[in-house]
Amino acid sequence: MSESEIIVEHQPSEERLQSLGVRGWPVWTKEPSEFPWSYDQTEVCYLLEGQVIVTPERGNPVEFGRGDLVTFPKGLSCTWKILQAVRKHYRFS
Repeated sequence: MSESEIIVEHQPSEERLQSLGVRGWPVWTKEPSEFPWSYDQTEVCYLLEGQVIVTPERGNPVEFGRGDLVTFPKGLSCTWKILQAVRKHYRFS
């Protein structure tokens, strides 16, 4: 995975979520907003609510929302644009 590659799994199965232990991960919430972000670790998150566009410094915008499982690579610098308030499970590794 390159440092600008965001991977979105649209509507993964409950079995996939259970295999990752998603329901036991912490929850993060954020109101509609726009802000820069850099990843010093890989993050995997699962959106319970919301709609987001993330634009890597070098790359095309990636849109995702409720029910999507998203992986952000270590080293990614990007801008988050939250269109609808977000609630997500997340895990850093």
